[in-house]
Amino acid sequence: MLPSSFRVFAWWFAVGATMALSVIMLQGGIREVMQAQGPLWEAKLAEILTAVVGGGLLAGCIALILDRLKKP
Repeated sequence: MLPSSFRVFAWWFAVGATMALSVIMLQGGIREVMQAQGPLWEAKLAEILTAVVGGGLLAGCIALILDRLKKP
């Protein structure tokens, strides 16, 4: 069985990454990648990937901190 803190982090990482991706999609970032000229790695794909992972890490770390504060 996985430790409780890992499950909390994984769940909130997924939620944060999904929320970051939805914000990027609302702002038109995916459209910019689809309309980019040249290889996708030179386009905004790397920027979008880092933003999504960053959103996941932010949510996961905040969840771990709040979970630690909640425990006695």
